[in-house]
Amino acid sequence: MVKFDSDLIYLNAENSRMSLKNLATNLKKSSQRLKYSLSVLEKENILLNPYCIFDYSYFGLILFRVYFKGGYIHDREKEIVIKELSENVFVTSVYELTGEFDFVVEFASPNPSKFNKELKKISSTNSMLKDYKIILNLVTYIYPRNYITKNQNLIAMNNEKIIGGDREREIFNKNEKIVIKNLIIDPRIKIMDLAKKSELNVKTVKGILKSLMKKNIIKGFKYDVNTNKLGISKSRLFLKLHNLVMDRESELMKYMLNTKEIVQVNKTVGDWDIEVDIESLDKNKIRYITMQIRELFVDLVERFNIIEFYKYYKRSYLPYYVFKEGEDFQDKIIIIDLKK
Repeated sequence: MVKFDSDLIYLNAENSRMSLKNLATNLKKSSQRLKYSLSVLEKENILLNPYCIFDYSYFGLILFRVYFKGGYIHDREKEIVIKELSENVFVTSVYELTGEFDFVVEFASPNPSKFNKELKKISSTNSMLKDYKIILNLVTYIYPRNYITKNQNLIAMNNEKIIGGDREREIFNKNEKIVIKNLIIDPRIKIMDLAKKSELNVKTVKGILKSLMKKNIIKGFKYDVNTNKLGISKSRLFLKLHNLVMDRESELMKYMLNTKEIVQVNKTVGDWDIEVDIESLDKNKIRYITMQIRELFVDLVERFNIIEFYKYYKRSYLPYYVFKEGEDFQDKIIIIDLKK
């Protein structure tokens, strides 16, 4: 990361809607200088695919994660598969691993039956998607990428975000749904443009956005970081637990919260109980963290597996189907260019 401003990457990645003025204030740099630095980050595709973190549980949705293996042969086939998966209205995220599994696809569904029907439909039409494992996601802890910066003042600005779990379902009115829809299409959209797109006045839009954030329905706005281009290693650690005791599990979660290289933890039901996403500028650090978890929590960890994480092709927290059919919303889906 020698040629890039790591503090700028950190702050912008953790809050993709932060204004240039606020970036300049927090980084103590001129707006002109930061504007140029941001243009370099954009040109080099360092920050990709801005997304809004919605808590899907408030929409009465369940998240399923499907790990496909034995996938593509040629790059062209891979592109077709990714495009088909990304355009599915129940799919929120698509990403690629390097190892036992090829693709991971996340589905947000109102019930298990609907998910099962959609998965069967996908696997029946594509021979490369017939071998898979299904994981039910219970809750996700999203941590800031504190390994990127050493600036403690910036780190203090960000905290963990928890989505999923038991929530009372919210009922959204027409104005709220149109604002939510436009935030999914463009998470960085300016308030004036958001009002225009939503056909609402600015005051109404500001009030809706403030309300959604106050209720924790919207929990933040982030960017994906191009870890491959920055020389950042990323892996997913799978843990199968046993002998669970509440105090020890709390200690494990506290360890993960306080380990700056751990950027996400999923509690799940299936072949494993916890998925841990680890990122580091030093690949050896990932191995060290993995071994430390095994040693410190030997009484909890029954078995583990670790797979390298390649890249995201789509990342969202709400499926497109929550909006009425017939709208032109699906035509505006933004998918990362596979060649970047």
